[in-house]
Amino acid sequence: MYSAQILDHFEHPRHVGDVENATAAAQIDNPACGDVLRLSVRVVGGVITEACFRAKGCVPSMACGSKLTEMVTGRPLADARKLTRKELADALGGMPAGSDHAPQLAIEALQAVLKQVHR
Repeated sequence: MYSAQILDHFEHPRHVGDVENATAAAQIDNPACGDVLRLSVRVVGGVITEACFRAKGCVPSMACGSKLTEMVTGRPLADARKLTRKELADALGGMPAGSDHAPQLAIEALQAVLKQVHR
């Protein structure tokens, strides 16, 4: 069973697309299940001012991409770097059995993006 939060973010995803003139972008693939998540961000003054995602995959992966963009928008880079898979999963009401790959995919995309940002 999916939580109400997972279903809400799947049925009404937030921040879908690509950030225009992004500071950084990364795409992460999970070869085991075939899920793909692309994350792009704009950083101004050490703060993520905009984040967007594109995803292809299961319901939890889509929801994690959507929730991640909400969680990092407006956050200083130092805070975004501390975000964990567990925090993301908890913000979505937990992951159903067998779906732990979904928040991990989103966090890996975030880490890949943040490695490109030097300030």
